[in-house]
Amino acid sequence: MPEGAATAPIVALLDAGAAHSNAEVVRARAFAEPLLAAEPLDTGENALAHADGVAAILQAVGAAQELQAAAYLVYAADFLNKPEEVVAKAFGDSHASLVTHTRRLVQLQRAARVAKVQTDRRADVRAEQTERVRKMLLAFSRDLRVVLLRLASRLQTLRWYAAAKQPCPGELADESLSVFAPLANRLGIWQIKWELEDLSFRFREPEAYKSLARALHETRVEREQRVEAARAALQADLYGQGLAAEVQGRPKHLYSIHKKMQGKDLSLDRVFDLRALRVIVASVGDCYAALARLHEIYAPVPGEFDDYIAKPKPNGYQSLHTVVVGPDGRAMEVQIRTREMHEHAEHGVAAHWAYKEAGARGYAGVSAAGEFEEQVARARKAVLNQLLAWERDTVQEAQAAGGVPAFDDRIYVFTPQATIVELAAGATPVDFAYAVHTDLGHRCRGARIDGQMLPLNTPLQSGQTVEIVATKEGGPSLDWLNPELGYLQSQRSRAKVRAWFNALQQAQTIAKGRELVEKLLQREGKTALKLDELAARLGFKGADALFEVVGKDEYSLRNIELLLRPPEPVPDENELLAQRHTRGPSASGKGGVLVVGIDSLLTTLSRCCRPAPPDVIQGFVTRGKGVAIHRGDCSNLAEMKRRSPERVIAVEWGGGEAAGKGAPVYPVDVLVEAGDRQGLLRDVLEVFAKEKMNVVAVNTQSMKPGSAKPRAGGGDTAWMSFTLELSDASKLTKMLRELCSIPGVRSARRK
Repeated sequence: MPEGAATAPIVALLDAGAAHSNAEVVRARAFAEPLLAAEPLDTGENALAHADGVAAILQAVGAAQELQAAAYLVYAADFLNKPEEVVAKAFGDSHASLVTHTRRLVQLQRAARVAKVQTDRRADVRAEQTERVRKMLLAFSRDLRVVLLRLASRLQTLRWYAAAKQPCPGELADESLSVFAPLANRLGIWQIKWELEDLSFRFREPEAYKSLARALHETRVEREQRVEAARAALQADLYGQGLAAEVQGRPKHLYSIHKKMQGKDLSLDRVFDLRALRVIVASVGDCYAALARLHEIYAPVPGEFDDYIAKPKPNGYQSLHTVVVGPDGRAMEVQIRTREMHEHAEHGVAAHWAYKEAGARGYAGVSAAGEFEEQVARARKAVLNQLLAWERDTVQEAQAAGGVPAFDDRIYVFTPQATIVELAAGATPVDFAYAVHTDLGHRCRGARIDGQMLPLNTPLQSGQTVEIVATKEGGPSLDWLNPELGYLQSQRSRAKVRAWFNALQQAQTIAKGRELVEKLLQREGKTALKLDELAARLGFKGADALFEVVGKDEYSLRNIELLLRPPEPVPDENELLAQRHTRGPSASGKGGVLVVGIDSLLTTLSRCCRPAPPDVIQGFVTRGKGVAIHRGDCSNLAEMKRRSPERVIAVEWGGGEAAGKGAPVYPVDVLVEAGDRQGLLRDVLEVFAKEKMNVVAVNTQSMKPGSAKPRAGGGDTAWMSFTLELSDASKLTKMLRELCSIPGVRSARRK
């Protein structure tokens, strides 16, 4: 089947939308004109004139009207705020997608040219070139219209430099010859390829270009007369044989002639395609019939015949090539092809590839279901395969030329819809699934590689088509994280699997914490309390944050109890912890205070200084309420000693130093000064819980700098007072150090 026949249904359906799209081109230009008319590009060319030139080139190569309209929108986007949103609203998501990908690619190309200018090392230049090829490949894989748009834009830029007789930047000409022209060649768009090469040749080697052009011009009249005579004679002869053939004189491309002269060390008069004909016939059979007739009337040159119909070029090019000796004894090259082959040779992918990324709606509202959709996918995949082959060839050429390290760290595989997915070398179907979508990766259970079911740890190769078999719901397997099993090669995929299991563990921890908190609220009779409000009062951002630390056993439920239970009223100083103690073994064993030399006497621990073992203590005889026990450094005791020294008596702890089960506990006050912030109280209470200290009272105040008095709620400085129960005051030293290590705490001390 001749090239292009398989895509005829696509062409027919695409042409159905042409009339509809014509108005779209006019509308797009009207939209862009006020934005572009007075704006110059960085080359100096007027932006609107450039867009007009791009649209004209696209029309000449047979691109769809829709793509011609997009040419205006891409350049207009540079002068819009939120261009993707504006274009999507005015022209649809398809054009917005094209605008996005094209603008990103232009930015990459500009950055690459700047990098190339900054280095003169040949190996670095080649490496930069291959990397640019890769970046273009990825941009094209997302939206193939970018291929045609960027080729047309570059050709228009070179045309402008030539017409304006302005010097073209060397890096721009180099990029055109080394990246854009090979791309056009790989896609079979000869019309653009030859012109890109000739213009790049003109700017890169102006002297060689002028010399060759001058030599060709000197013999132009004679050569054209000979070609026309041969053309007319061959066409008449073929018609006489019953072959309806169109015979054309082939245009001369200077860069092609230059390459042949340089590569084969030929003089100009020995280059065969200086005189060349092209024969276009109706069918493949007619191609071979015309070839047979041509070899009957003209002698073929040995070794100069190629059959690209039986064995097409990698980019799909088909023709018969032969060189014969003309009637004047000079060699003449002849190409023979069908009309479809000719369209493909001149326009390549543009001859039949003009799609609209609008899901099942297809092009111009025509349904893309069934056979049409399959043909579109096949055509798209064929183009993408050419891009992959182009990248591989570019890398191999760079390696051969300068030892550039192999780009073997990446592979490119297809989805069933022929979208390219870039992966690390050695990637598996599970990596592929996660690259497409995280949820697809979680639900992945099997994979078809090129239609065959294979294990999920099978390494993928470039160019394969991968289809994932997934469940409706579910999660990844822990086996995937086992490196010995080889399910995952990508660190990104591993991170997504770990994140799933971490989220699962977190959900279980939160559920456990919720259950513990709700049971506590039931015991306290506080089930009506809103959980988010409770969490906020404890210094947490939300209920889940509270449940998580409770579920991890990192936060004591005692802190919640203290918040829910109102503090018990503190008795008067002389009524606090009043106890009678004796000097007998029983009393001593329970702890307490002994008054030296007195068998039994009522003692009271003073509230002002809160003494506790092993503090140095002294007693002060009160009127009617026994002996008040003070710490030796108590300021109140010092004042009372000054006034009534005779009432001070010696006392000592009665065995309470030994802590243990049943040991007496003593109230101790701790003061904390800190910068006020959310979660401060929670952090302080966590220290007490960690040290297993029972908090019996809490009082917090905050104040603004310069305030005469502290005030409740808000402020920059927080003052917090805690009453703790402990059997040994020596434990306070470690606890105070930990309090001071809390972020924002300025001081922590015993009152």
